[in-house]
Amino acid sequence: MKKITVLKKRKDFVRVAKGVKCSLPGIFLMAARSLCAEICDPKVGYTTTKKIGKAHVRNRARRRMRAAVAEIFPKYAKNNVEYVLVGRWNTATCPFYILKKNLKKALHDVAKELENA
Repeated sequence: MKKITVLKKRKDFVRVAKGVKCSLPGIFLMAARSLCAEICDPKVGYTTTKKIGKAHVRNRARRRMRAAVAEIFPKYAKNNVEYVLVGRWNTATCPFYILKKNLKKALHDVAKELENA
């Protein structure tokens, strides 16, 4: 089982932002290859901005993203890849099964682009 590490430093978020991007309803996913030389587990970071709402809306969006990642990432995330999930205006309100479905699709699309790059 993959252990998911959380990104916390701004420099990691900035580096991942220069990588591959995928936008779907409810979620925006950015990904980049990890800098570690050996095989390492996937890393993920979460971000929400004031554009999507007040603090309670941003917190709910982050909680829902973390819950979706806990269910989806162990099976679909690739090793040696760092991901950043950006909350969108409807992340906090869309049905959870749609959020998970879109996260799966985003992971698949990003993996395909990373293989081609």
